Amino acid sequence: MSSNVVNQVAYLRTTRDFPDDPQALRIELLKGYIDTANAVNARTIGLFPTNRPAINGEEWFLTGAKQQALRQVYTFTATGNIPHNLNISQIPSFTRGFGAFTDGTNWYGVIFGSNTAIAGQVSFYITPTNIVVLSGAGAPSITSGLIVIEWLANV
Repeated sequence: MSSNVVNQVAYLRTTRDFPDDPQALRIELLKGYIDTANAVNARTIGLFPTNRPAINGEEWFLTGAKQQALRQVYTFTATGNIPHNLNISQIPSFTRGFGAFTDGTNWYGVIFGSNTAIAGQVSFYITPTNIVVLSGAGAPSITSGLIVIEWLANV
């Protein structure tokens, strides 16, 4: 394994000596806060909002500069268009798309696929204005479902 890795592990030490001197204590507390913030921020954030994007905690370096990943959930009850209200020209890349739906009895996965319906499956693709939900021949009927999309933002 190469020793030139991006991360050096988000490790937060479990003990810390606090000095009696107020100025030295202040410095140690600031270091402790920075260590804690860095360790906490180096994990995937489990927020899945439906009304606006959330930072998901992933940092990507595809261009050499840091790109922050965002996530948003969209609900649906049938095939067709779901307005995503995103400015696609400001999004360098989508990183993930996934979801689930129910026919009222069973639950199934939704595939981030192509603009052609896939037999037996419910899938979706993203246009500049919409998330388009497709249902292939023989797919279960849709009662309700959700789609999660994640994308990069330049920071």
